[in-house]
Parts: sequence; structure tokens; C-alpha cells
Amino acid sequence: MLRALRTAATGMIAQQTGVDNIANNLANANTTGFKRTNIVFHDLLYQTIQESSDGESQGAKPATLQIGHGATAVATVRNFTQGGLSQTDNPFDLAINGDGFLQVQRPDGTISYTRDGTLTRDAEGNMVTQSGLAIEPNLSIPADAVEVHISQDGLVGVRMQGEPGLVQIGQLELARFSNPGGLSPVGDNLFEQTEASGEPTIGTPGQDGLGLLNQGFLEGANVDVVSEMVNLIAAQRAYEINSKMVTTSEEMMQLTNNMKR
Repeated sequence: MLRALRTAATGMIAQQTGVDNIANNLANANTTGFKRTNIVFHDLLYQTIQESSDGESQGAKPATLQIGHGATAVATVRNFTQGGLSQTDNPFDLAINGDGFLQVQRPDGTISYTRDGTLTRDAEGNMVTQSGLAIEPNLSIPADAVEVHISQDGLVGVRMQGEPGLVQIGQLELARFSNPGGLSPVGDNLFEQTEASGEPTIGTPGQDGLGLLNQGFLEGANVDVVSEMVNLIAAQRAYEINSKMVTTSEEMMQLTNNMKR
């Protein structure tokens, strides 16, 4: 009976972890460039109660009697499918249509990666994220620039006051990973490279499988609210079933204790 109690408890803990994951997806339904995660469950160790026996012997048992010990959450798998694009008409907003990440330099000098193209410029004219982190490679917008144009292949040009044409000031690059699901999220819409993600391939947008840049657009989260609500209902029902198993096991133990009375 104790096995049933503990097995049901593992199921409740696993479903609680699943609900936590769904809550995070729903909380970020309006976060620019957010990628939803799915949780992966595994069954736990099986205890062999009785082994199967050789079919040549009399009274042979064709199957093994095994009892499992529940379930556990083992991983979250991030889904990097494309989110919807929304037009903002802000010249510093960029959406990546396809594969790739913008490179961001953190205060300690390390490079992180993001799909959030909500950019601006700081007091020195450098293109930075809304958290003030510089885009890599660094691009500086002249103070007297009256227009900024970013092409789909990442060429950045500005039009100066009184000048008819654009002056090219730099080139935006994107990073691509063989296994983006292996990237480690660190908050602020940033990801870090890991051994699982592999080394980044840096290139020009639109080349070597990299996506294109769309100026004046932002990529929304790829969270499907309806699907998340369905998953939430399923997780809630599974939690209820496991809690019912705890109650049933407790009642059976109570009946057993009362048999001597």
C-alpha cells in the first residue's frame, strides 16, 4: 500500500512541475521572441516481483511481474518555431523571419543570443537592447542621422541631414546553432551557448540557411494560448487522479487497520 502512496505522490509532483511550465508559457504569451517549452516525463524504476520462467519447464510463466514506481519530469524542450510578426513602424525594431539569433554583448564581455529585436540607441548612438546591452558587431548611429534603414540582409544605412542618399555604416550578423534546443535561457530574452547547442555559425542574414531581417516588425511569442489551456486542463485532471489514488490508498490502509477490531 505504501508503494501506491509514494507512486501517486511522484505523479502529483510531476504534474505540478508540468503546470509550472504551462504557467511560464502563458505568462510569456506577449513576450517578444519568446519560445514556448514542453515538459518531458519519464517513468521511474521498475521492481521485479516475479521473473518469467523457461517455457520448457512445467508451469512456465510467460511474463515477468513488474511494478513501476511512478513518474518524474526530466527535461523541458524548447520549441523554436517561428512566432507571428507584427508591424510597429519603429525603425529600430527588427524581426528575424527564419532561423538565427541576434548577438548581444553582456557586461562581462560574453556573447548571448536573442530573438528579441526591440532595439534602441544609447547616449553614444550605439544600437542596444532595451536592457542596454550592445548589439554585436557594434553599430553606432550618428547623432545627426535623420533616417535609419536596415535591409533584409542586415546592411545598415543612415541618411544624414541635408544628404539625399544613404550612407552605409555597418552590417548586422546572425548566429545559427545546429541544436538551438540546447541553448540555456538566462532571462531578459537571452540565451547562452552550451555544449549541447554546439558552436554558433555566424553569417549574413539570408545566406547559409539564416533568416531575413524585417525592419519595423517584431516577432511575437510562439505560445498557442488555446493549446496551453488544454494542456493545463489535462495536467489538472491527472493531478486530481493521482490525489484520488492517495486518498484511496489511505482508505484501504484504514480498512486494514480496522480489521482487528
